[in-house]
Amino acid sequence: MAVSPKPFSRFEWLIAWRYLRARRSEGGVSTMTWISLIGITLAVFALIATLAVREGFRAEFVDAILGSNAHVTVYSAGTVDPTTGRFDRTITDFTEMAERVRGVEGVTRAAPLVKGQVMANAREANTGVEIYGIAPEDLATIPRVADPETADGDLANFPNGIAIGRGVADNLRVGVGDRMRIILPNGNRTAFGTTPRINDYEVVYIFTTGRFHTDQIRAYLPFEEAQGFFNREGRADEIEVMVTEPEAIEELALPLMSAAGERSLLWTWQDSQSGFLRALDVEDNVMFVILSILVLIAAMNIVSGLIMLVKNKGRDIGILRTMGLTEGTIMRVFFICGASTGMIGAGFGVVLGCLFAIYIDDILSLVSSIGAGGVWDPSIRGIYHLPAELRFEDVIKAVGLSLGLSFLVTIFPARRAARMNPVEALRRE
Repeated sequence: MAVSPKPFSRFEWLIAWRYLRARRSEGGVSTMTWISLIGITLAVFALIATLAVREGFRAEFVDAILGSNAHVTVYSAGTVDPTTGRFDRTITDFTEMAERVRGVEGVTRAAPLVKGQVMANAREANTGVEIYGIAPEDLATIPRVADPETADGDLANFPNGIAIGRGVADNLRVGVGDRMRIILPNGNRTAFGTTPRINDYEVVYIFTTGRFHTDQIRAYLPFEEAQGFFNREGRADEIEVMVTEPEAIEELALPLMSAAGERSLLWTWQDSQSGFLRALDVEDNVMFVILSILVLIAAMNIVSGLIMLVKNKGRDIGILRTMGLTEGTIMRVFFICGASTGMIGAGFGVVLGCLFAIYIDDILSLVSSIGAGGVWDPSIRGIYHLPAELRFEDVIKAVGLSLGLSFLVTIFPARRAARMNPVEALRRE
């Protein structure tokens, strides 16, 4: 009568371990085992590294948006000026509207803004700039702008000059203390028509938001100065709103609309960046599917190795069966062989993937030095460095996928070994 040991007993592990270590001359497939192990390791490493970079890129992108732009922008639906017949969307009661919006629970700041596009000039250099007119106390609450670690100059001097992005400063080749000129084509209204308005300002502050394209065009003027420059006396173009939970901005839409008034419109950061966010979501899904296929391909190496192992160990299987081992025991032995390869490979892959995510800046610097720089171009990618954010959920997802596929593909060759006829196995030997 066949005696079956307890499932996954020490006896089964010892046999499986002996088979994994066996050389080819002893009927083993150690080379295939190593190939399978390396394949799983590299696949898990690639999956974790990609998930970390993907999450880091999204977090950096969203943080750069939320740290330098309004979470919600309140506009006026607009009215028609009866004297000129022009459609006017400026806000005349901006102070009262800002106070009402500021009173909504979850709102941290509501600042009136004046916005306009101008030509900036310094000596022989010219560039297009988008001017934001804002009160000094409101500018000091924008996280990515009011950051002394990444900025030059003193924000306390903002009422006496202009604050510009790092890209604007580079394009104009100016620094703190230099003067720059901004030109508005339709500025001064005279009896003979409209003439350009040209004003000179001292650069008192240079900021870095973390987004290349924002730093290339953004500049701030004091609110009253911007009102006069853009012919907005007594008016504002919009109300810039910051909230405590920008990811849940939809929940504040109705309270904000109610506080702003009947003829108000809302434009959230998710509306303005919807194209980028959808592209990131699509990229996330596609990359995960592609890398899952890579893990599956690596796991298929386990099948090849196990099939060769079963073929080489036919005589051993016949002897073990005649000694009384059941089909279940044989199946578990070969399942352990394949599953162990998957587990060890997944473990090494997790270590490599985590190290890559933690030391990604050092690795990228090394690659840049070897490749003579130019590995990461912020003008193309929109941010200044390759970010990586290692999340426990992503590691678990990668490990679960690799182990699940490793266990799944191991079942077929293990079952084939268990169903091998011991008499036929010994006769072939």
